[in-house]
Amino acid sequence: MLNDTLLESIGLPQLVPPTMTQWRPLVIEGMQFFLERLPEHHQETILADQLALPPDANAATRLVTLLSQCPTLHKLGQVLARNRHIPIEVRTQLQTLESMLPATPMDQVLARVHSELPHDAQVTLAEHALAEGSVAVVLPFTYQQDGETRHGVFKVLKPGVEEQFAEEIAVWHELGDFLEERSRTLGLPRLAYRQTFESVLELLNKEIHLQVEQHNLAEAHAFYANEPRVLIPRLLPWCTPRMTAMERVFGVKVTDASLSRKRRSELASVMVSALIGQPFWSMAHTAVFHGDLHAGNLFVTHDGRLAVLDWSLTARLSKADRETLVAIVLGGLTLDAGRIRSAVATLGAIAADDTALREAAERALDLVVLDGRLPGFEWLMAFLDELALASPTGFREDFVLFRKTWFSLSGVIGDLVGEHAPDIQLLGQGLVRFAEEIPARLFAPPESTQFSTHVANADLLRMCASAWLVPLRYWARSWQGRAPETEAHALHLTGS
Repeated sequence: MLNDTLLESIGLPQLVPPTMTQWRPLVIEGMQFFLERLPEHHQETILADQLALPPDANAATRLVTLLSQCPTLHKLGQVLARNRHIPIEVRTQLQTLESMLPATPMDQVLARVHSELPHDAQVTLAEHALAEGSVAVVLPFTYQQDGETRHGVFKVLKPGVEEQFAEEIAVWHELGDFLEERSRTLGLPRLAYRQTFESVLELLNKEIHLQVEQHNLAEAHAFYANEPRVLIPRLLPWCTPRMTAMERVFGVKVTDASLSRKRRSELASVMVSALIGQPFWSMAHTAVFHGDLHAGNLFVTHDGRLAVLDWSLTARLSKADRETLVAIVLGGLTLDAGRIRSAVATLGAIAADDTALREAAERALDLVVLDGRLPGFEWLMAFLDELALASPTGFREDFVLFRKTWFSLSGVIGDLVGEHAPDIQLLGQGLVRFAEEIPARLFAPPESTQFSTHVANADLLRMCASAWLVPLRYWARSWQGRAPETEAHALHLTGS
């Protein structure tokens, strides 16, 4: 039903950045595979929406119309909406997916809300919805508390979305096998498509289980209770498995707000420090990160706070995970490829002597020396991305989602203020925490990592003891254009 001409008119090739031209055939074939295996009634809806567009509708408009009809593709579009490698005209259209005008008929929305509300609920529903997302509609309401009128919203699942989501997820499972087979035929790197899709789909499946979001909201509200710059909506009593009731946030999307450049910069700093730095540099056994930080979930309130919405997706990194990520960054700062490989091996996905890991670590350090890249979070994520492309083992879903969080937030910040240095801010935040830890470190066991910076005193001592090697590593790598494979080789090159 969905013929090749229609798929070509959507302009799928434009989604693939020029740096990934070799992947373009796989992207197009994968999308065609996905669409052709949807149920016939779903294909009919997609086709009808395409035919309803003006004949001269451009490819970006057709693409967004397609994505909005499939909850899983809708989410993919939100992730790509701030990717600066995608043409601006496509990005502009994709950004409409972040917060769409309501399209579900109001009688259906009201019927769903009334079916979820208890009979004695004293609420007054609005006549119109506020917005619509990939799986839910947001409907405002008011209620009385302590003699005052209060404002809230119901986030209610769209009728039929659970069945539609299940249909799409079934296709995604098949798609993993298809892409693995086609990538071999096309001579592309062997990736764990099936494993990666299963991990991501497990997370996306939580979007239609609103009890997960309700738990995450309560957890986030408690975590940021003492952060006056951040607002996490408070849950209200009328929550059900298909409907979340929460306080209403009055504000606008951060990228749409009329703010001075100074205020935009301040807001970008709050995003980095609060949404990434605060959980990362914490002592918590498990750090929780918002997993869907596109601009539609980031609002500026009327009183100037950063409101963070939609907590259905979260990435959870243990303290051990964060210790590993810090160790990789320290390996980058000291140009120590062996330290990087050892740290990555603790993730359990790849052995320290794996060829793909060895080569990825060497290329990552070449970026530091030859291209002047700061070995911070951006460098770290690029390294893990390359490693994921080079190795079929992949990473577990929380690391995939943490990468998505960083990717999405970086895009929003880029659109908000242009050039920004989140890496420097995060490392600076870590240094402040380190300074605060110094008194406790004086009495701590050498191997203890019970610090918010996730580094043991013994690690710091080993770094100091080998500090003299750093300039040798730098010189050797600069001199020959890539890293020596061993410290002995580095010493030989310097005549030591």
